[in-house]
Amino acid sequence: RDLGASEVEAFLTHLAVEGNVAAATQNQALSALIFLYREVLGIELPWLDKVTRAKRPRHLPVVLTRDEVRAMLGKMEGVYGLLARLLYGTGMRLMEVIRLRVKDVEFARSEIVVRDGKGAKDRVTMLPESVKADLRAHLAWRRNVFEQDKLAGKASVWLPDALARKYPNAPTEWGWQYIFPSGSYSIDPRSGEERRHHLDEKLLQRAVKRAVQAVGLAKPATPHTLRHSFATHLLERGQDIRTIQELLGHKDVAT
Repeated sequence: RDLGASEVEAFLTHLAVEGNVAAATQNQALSALIFLYREVLGIELPWLDKVTRAKRPRHLPVVLTRDEVRAMLGKMEGVYGLLARLLYGTGMRLMEVIRLRVKDVEFARSEIVVRDGKGAKDRVTMLPESVKADLRAHLAWRRNVFEQDKLAGKASVWLPDALARKYPNAPTEWGWQYIFPSGSYSIDPRSGEERRHHLDEKLLQRAVKRAVQAVGLAKPATPHTLRHSFATHLLERGQDIRTIQELLGHKDVAT
């Protein structure tokens, strides 16, 4: 109860210097103190809100060269290879590509509609010519899986509540199916229904890690690295920053 601003700042400094904790942990400790005084002890300490919060360090993203991307993608085959090429060729985030549905791909216009991206916003990105043939072949395989699921009575996919109410038949329609499905059925905890979910993103993360190790890259590349590489290589080729910003779905050019 008798703590003052100097004691709080000394405590946070101790965490940073002696405890060597991260900025996020320091800020969490400050938030805990604010909660303790305001909610538990019922004491308003206006100065507590003015204590300077630790700034998180900004790290430059990992970016691969074109040769490194080519080498890494060369070590990836099948569905994981297709997913990795889509990440690099479109600039999508990991979960955006994993959650793609059949209706989101526009072959004629060479576009992919990214639904409900970060910030719950839709956007359009490019569909590279280099992946079209393999994506068409994958969709033909996916259609067969869908037909088998229909025969088994398990073709329904998850939709957000509002969409499910507006389009009650949509969950069993081809256009709403995940392009990259799980290899098995699972019980949806929200409805208790047995259905096929999208591919587990961890499987792609592991496939990328294996490819990075196989090539012998020293950089800690992940699926998100392909997104950064996509943007950097477009910029190097002279593409304007505003277009890249729109393709990535960034609100701020600085990011």
